[in-house]
Amino acid sequence: MCDLLWSDPEETTGFSISPRGAGYVFGNDVSEEFCFKNKLCMIARAHQCVLTGYQWKHNKKVCTIFSAPNYCYRCANEAAFMEVDENLKMTLYLLIFLI
Repeated sequence: MCDLLWSDPEETTGFSISPRGAGYVFGNDVSEEFCFKNKLCMIARAHQCVLTGYQWKHNKKVCTIFSAPNYCYRCANEAAFMEVDENLKMTLYLLIFLI
């Protein structure tokens, strides 16, 4: 669980060393297996700056949501958040801050 939590989804297989120099990256096979074993339909995660505020990977099994706009005042990224209702309906909101 910890390896998946602190790693980033990429178009690869298995786990590999991250090109960012810290942590790992994981492939679609890892997402599929994790969701199957834990009876999940997807993984919602954060801790990775994505320029569009959110990003789907691995056939929509993994969604990265990043809620810090213009990260560190230098990334010019948008921000997003996800709302999940009592019926597990997801809505992604994109926040654009003009600075």
